[in-house]
This record gives sequence, C-alpha cells and structure tokens, in this order.
Amino acid sequence: MTPIAVTIAGSDSGGGAGIQADLKTFSALGVYGASVVTALTAQNTRGVQGVHDVPPDFVAQQIASVFTDLAVRAVKVGMLSRAATIAAVAEGLAAHAPGLPLVLDPVMVATSGDRLLADAAVAALRERLLPRAGVLTPNLPEAAVLLGEPEARDEAAMLAQGRRLLALGPGAVLMKGGHAGGPESVDLLVGPGEAVLRLPGPRLATRNTHGTGCTLSSALAAGLARGMPLEEAARAAKHYLAAALAASERLTIGHGHGPVHHFHAVW
Repeated sequence: MTPIAVTIAGSDSGGGAGIQADLKTFSALGVYGASVVTALTAQNTRGVQGVHDVPPDFVAQQIASVFTDLAVRAVKVGMLSRAATIAAVAEGLAAHAPGLPLVLDPVMVATSGDRLLADAAVAALRERLLPRAGVLTPNLPEAAVLLGEPEARDEAAMLAQGRRLLALGPGAVLMKGGHAGGPESVDLLVGPGEAVLRLPGPRLATRNTHGTGCTLSSALAAGLARGMPLEEAARAAKHYLAAALAASERLTIGHGHGPVHHFHAVW
C-alpha cells in the first residue's frame, strides 16, 4: 500500500517552508502527501508580509475530508497561529486519527525572524496538542518559549529542556540544535527514562536555511509513514536535511534566506 502522510500547516507563498516544503519532502522520500491548510502567508525569502488565517471550521472540514478517504499513516502538524485553530486541529485529530504517529513542529518564528504564533496560542498548543504528539520537534527558541525559560546554549541545557518538555506529555522530543554555536549542528532525540539519541552533523555555511525546521519534521513524518522505528526515522531525516542543505547552493531562489534543495537527489 502507498504510504501516505498529511501535513497540517500554513502555506508559504514563496515555496520554501510550510505546506510546500512538507509536500516536497514527502514526495522526495517516497511518500504521498496530503494537506490541511491552516493559514495563508504572503511570504518570500526576505520575510513574511502578511498572514490570513483559515477559519477553524474549514480547517476541521479539511481534516474530515482527508481522513475519511485516505489511509493516512503519519501526521505532521506545523504552523497553527491561533488558539481556535489549535482547538480545531486537536478535536479533528482526536476524532479521525487516534493512535497515528504525530510529529508536532511548534512553528512560532520564521527564519526571517517574523512571529507566526500569537502569544495567546502558546498555552493552547502546550495544553491541547503537546500531550497528543508522538514527537515534538522544537528548535531552541521554540523550546524556550514553551517552557518559559532562557534559550539553551549547550547540549547539557538542550537535554535538560528536552526532558522538561517530555514531562508535558509528548512521546519523545527532538531538540533541534541549529540555533546553537559551534562547528557541529547537534540534534537530540530525548525519549522516556534516560533514552537520548545524539544526532550530529556539520554546520554548513549557507544562507539557504529557509524551511529547515519544516523539512526536518516532515522528513521524520515520512519515515514514520514508511514504517520506520522512531530512531531510524530521526537518523534518516537528519541525513536528508543535511544533504538538502549541502545542495542548496545549486539553487538561486530569491534575495534573502533561500530554501534547501528538497529534490537534490532528483535534479
């Protein structure tokens, strides 16, 4: 049977992040991608110029349409800018996707620095969706906001924050270390008990970093949709993103933070 994953996220009109990055990633990794659009952004490589939220009842209708027809194997949740949207997604997943692997990427700030999540929605995200997530995938600024703490600056602090996020209910936490310093970009997959998987990678000097978080989380969801165990899916996702970043200089897209090369293995 064809593996299917669905992304529930915002649209990026510039094509480098959000729904567009997720669908490109799914396709590149051999997974059929479906989508539920939660917001439309006027966005390019230079920044976000506007956000238009999709009405929560229409978000719910999209969820029902997808799950009553397609045999979805994994779900990736990205940009949810309002508390009402978060509630609609939580209720829709509870009704239509109980027990499915859920990768929650708590998108709060774009690569350009533009804020994508209203302050009032942070508590709703923490309370309604974190306990449902199989894997939470925050970057360091997002982890700090979710915990109300200063941003982690080293691996020890990343691990400690990962464990505190784990206590909020997700099955595992993938702490993305791209915002830290040093020659390596280290991610930590924090699981129950003392479980931790260190995922190192070279820190590449490139301006083409738009959509890296979306790409990693959707690659992880693609692996889970294909039946990979979580640790194997995390390793594969890290490898895919590193290769897409390394190949990004082959692209000439926009005048700001360009996208990674999702189809580096194809063209």
